[in-house]
Amino acid sequence: MSEKFDVIVIGSGPGGYVAAIRAAQLGLKTACVEKWTSKDGKVVNGGTCLNVGCIPSKALLDSSWKYHEAKDALDVHGIDTGKVKIDVKKMIERKDGVVKQMSGGIAGLFMANKVTSIEGTGKLLANKKVEVTDHDGKTTTYEAENVILASGSVPVNIPPAPVDDKIIVDSTGALEFTEVPKRLGVIGAGVIGLELGSVWNRLGSDVVVLEALDNFLAIMDQQIAKESQKILKKQGLDIRLSCRVTGTEVKGKEVVVTYEDKDGKEQQETFDKLIVCVGRRPYTEGLLSEDAGVKLDERGFIYVNDLCMTSAPGVWAVGDVVRGPMLAHKASEEGVVVAERIAGQKPMMNYDVIPNVIYTHPEIAAVGRTEEQVKADGEPYNVGVFPFVASGRAVAANETAGMVKLIAHAETDRVLGAHIVGPSAADLVQQVAIAMEFGSSAEDIGMTVFGHPTLSETVKEAALAVNGHAIHIANRKKRK
Repeated sequence: MSEKFDVIVIGSGPGGYVAAIRAAQLGLKTACVEKWTSKDGKVVNGGTCLNVGCIPSKALLDSSWKYHEAKDALDVHGIDTGKVKIDVKKMIERKDGVVKQMSGGIAGLFMANKVTSIEGTGKLLANKKVEVTDHDGKTTTYEAENVILASGSVPVNIPPAPVDDKIIVDSTGALEFTEVPKRLGVIGAGVIGLELGSVWNRLGSDVVVLEALDNFLAIMDQQIAKESQKILKKQGLDIRLSCRVTGTEVKGKEVVVTYEDKDGKEQQETFDKLIVCVGRRPYTEGLLSEDAGVKLDERGFIYVNDLCMTSAPGVWAVGDVVRGPMLAHKASEEGVVVAERIAGQKPMMNYDVIPNVIYTHPEIAAVGRTEEQVKADGEPYNVGVFPFVASGRAVAANETAGMVKLIAHAETDRVLGAHIVGPSAADLVQQVAIAMEFGSSAEDIGMTVFGHPTLSETVKEAALAVNGHAIHIANRKKRK
């Protein structure tokens, strides 16, 4: 007989490994199936986020920013560094070390929580059976009371720019450059494109970002998006909107990119490297047998209800493979909710309060609804904005670019959203997320005592500005 588990998780990314650990903590016999292999051929946990996404990209973002500061931004503090050099190979090695440390940490957590690691490719069969094919081609079938699908996502490829992993790369390949490209093209001005473009721009690349949409960061609050575009342009990113790539041709060690500009005219640019990052799609290839009973929606996502239950009894799905934003923290929380539901608890997840961050410098972060969304919903609202240039802590740190924007309901004063571009935006927006989770009003935040001098005071001042009570800027007079 095949081994039987209370829970089998397919995929050990942020959704899968967290679900497995939480299930094991709740006393459920749990296994987690993973096929991802590292450069040395060993199976590693963590999925896209840890291996070729969130963690390695942040390592490169931090390294490149330190280089930029040492080279161009410390003289204002009276620090003379002389000639600064970058060893790209060493930077990449450090990034790999960070990834190895973090993936090893998950393996340690699995051992500590008695989660069984199963190496190989998992496939859901009928009646909650999971077939695992190891890297030698041998198959083993396991049984489970519950199966959690957490297979994640992969980059979207586009016909005009086929990835060759040499000159034309996706987001994974962009983490492996061994030298700084003189000219770098980026297709897509989304989160990944801006972050990777920023890394190589800081290190000396002439970066051109081609975006098909008319609006920059169309899903973000447009006041913050426009401010962000202005800041990134000043840093040297050449962001071109309404540009649709129609073809690419690799010529030797260069690639010629053909695109239509906003006026419909054909243009060409030549680059040493081209990064294609136009989005991600759910990864379900080989995941489901025909009789598994799990349905996909029209976009290829696994169909689930509000509790992440699929159309097959006892089968759940979380993370990038289901509806909602493709964010690691969203996947992790779904994993916790599912594990606790399986254990008989009744947790709920608040999808209205999920922070979103772009790790450029300064960071761009948001939680809740944008001003455009609130306006479209027809709700009365007030807005409070506070610039970092009015923050003593930001001025002292020479980090004055950007602003904090808070949106509150005009009648109840309940906070509807927060949108920030500026230093430590990722951490600042989390303060508002906590407040929103507790149903806070702008007045509640404004009445809270914040330490001085801190960047956090910008959140308090934006909350005060909602109702015209900001102290450290002149308040706008309300329109009658």
